[in-house]
Amino acid sequence: MKKNPLSIQRCQTISTVQKILGGKWKIEILYYIAFQHAHRFGELRRHIGEITESSLTKQLRELENDGFIYRHDYQEVPPHVEYTLTELGESFIPVLIHIKQWGEVNLKQGQQESNDGV
Repeated sequence: MKKNPLSIQRCQTISTVQKILGGKWKIEILYYIAFQHAHRFGELRRHIGEITESSLTKQLRELENDGFIYRHDYQEVPPHVEYTLTELGESFIPVLIHIKQWGEVNLKQGQQESNDGV
């Protein structure tokens, strides 16, 4: 399909951010690592609840590859792995705060409670 020269240009910055953080659980994972001090796989899974182990693993790997989180493997048996925010992840905290505040103000109370285990 040819591009129409009159078509509106997409905002590349927003498009890229959406590609990076567009995973179903990524923003929620970042929130729990930043504010709930959930640094271990099991803690994150308990906070999110409905996520499968494979989905959580995939989302964590993508966040690590994109530079938002750091995975520290303690090389112990049983396995002990913790996730922390990188400098890039820390720089996203103000955005998470604004998203949460916006939701608290603009989402209907019933919708917010059913979706907000925070």
